[in-house]
Amino acid sequence: MQFTDRADAGRRLAAALAAAEFRDAVVVALPRGGVPVAAEVARALRTPLDVCVIRKVGAPGQPELAMGAVGEDGARVVNQEIVDAVGVAADEFAAVEARERAELARRAAAYRRGHAPLPLAGRTVLVVDDGVATGSTALAACRIVRARGAARVVLAVPVAPHDWTARLGGAADEYVAVHAPSRFLAVGEFYRDFRQTTDAEVIAALDRPAHHGSPLVTEYELPLAAGPAAVAVPDRAAAVVLFAHGSGSNRASPRNRRVAAELHGNGLATVLFDLLTPREADDRWKVFDPGLLGGRLVEATHALNHHPALTGLPFGYFGASTGAAAALWAAAEPGVDPGAIVSRGGRPDLAEARLPQVEAPTLLIVGGADEEVVELNRRARAALRCPAALQIVPGAGHLFEEPGALEVVAELAAQWFVHHLTAGADGRPGGDRGNH
Repeated sequence: MQFTDRADAGRRLAAALAAAEFRDAVVVALPRGGVPVAAEVARALRTPLDVCVIRKVGAPGQPELAMGAVGEDGARVVNQEIVDAVGVAADEFAAVEARERAELARRAAAYRRGHAPLPLAGRTVLVVDDGVATGSTALAACRIVRARGAARVVLAVPVAPHDWTARLGGAADEYVAVHAPSRFLAVGEFYRDFRQTTDAEVIAALDRPAHHGSPLVTEYELPLAAGPAAVAVPDRAAAVVLFAHGSGSNRASPRNRRVAAELHGNGLATVLFDLLTPREADDRWKVFDPGLLGGRLVEATHALNHHPALTGLPFGYFGASTGAAAALWAAAEPGVDPGAIVSRGGRPDLAEARLPQVEAPTLLIVGGADEEVVELNRRARAALRCPAALQIVPGAGHLFEEPGALEVVAELAAQWFVHHLTAGADGRPGGDRGNH
């Protein structure tokens, strides 16, 4: 297994953690590399995010080989086996430790900026890093949060050696790893992109507003061909996403509403409506007719462009099942030009003839257990000439009913839309049409 980057690793770790109940939990990241991972976990689980500043005490000439670690509150861990193996004398260890404590103090001041750590007394604390190797830094972090009163400590990482729990013993009450291979040399070998995280990225993650609150959303109803559309517009919406759902789903679907809620939390308006009337929905020919469904989506797009709350906003399509074919078909229609498309468990093959004409950046999300649809989406990804990505959610079926699976879909969709609809490369909403 290999993660694309730390954000991808964080989403997969969040999915692994979502099945458990974490009441009154706090996510505590080990900066710097653990912060992008922990930020995804905190967002998915809707928990506060903080840091526990730890510094590895690296061996002379081999800084990545941890002889131990130092942390906030005077925490200190010595890996005597490594110290003996590299032949480091006590004064040499002390010199390295002093340098790391100075850097520790600098980083703690930069990240906290005068704020006290979040209170942990009596709470479940999820200690998150981008991986565990020797375990020295993780051990120090677990000791710190336990000393601060944590009632339950869960050490959670994307990757660790197969024997990591034995190495760490009782440091944590529970251990969670997405991948624990028998062959393990270094954390970085399990990431395609393992570039160094910057102080600025750590501070930005800590400054991000807590995601567990509900934004102020204004709701409207708009008549369309197949029935009324539910329009939801959060305060200061930056873009709007139209939902095109397929067979077995409708605008009241809990799955659609869960994704819509995630988009609202990211400043995106949503429009949920039916492409077919209830009578038409019983006609299997119409359910699988991308021209009919896509045409209805085009009509809805034109109507919503004139809605007072949505006028001038960049827009995208979220398509599920046969609704994904409708979104791709509509996107290739002259003059429509959505800024982004996300497909969930979609049937892009139904719009095969139009795939090369789609210009909108397209994300295809498929459940790993939905093997037939995975292959259909692989072929569609190859046929698309626009910026496109295929994201497979491990263990998820066609409807993403497994614990945590739909949350991963919602996070992926929100990130794709935010990036392509509100963070264009030219500085304007929807301006990014470059390759990724």
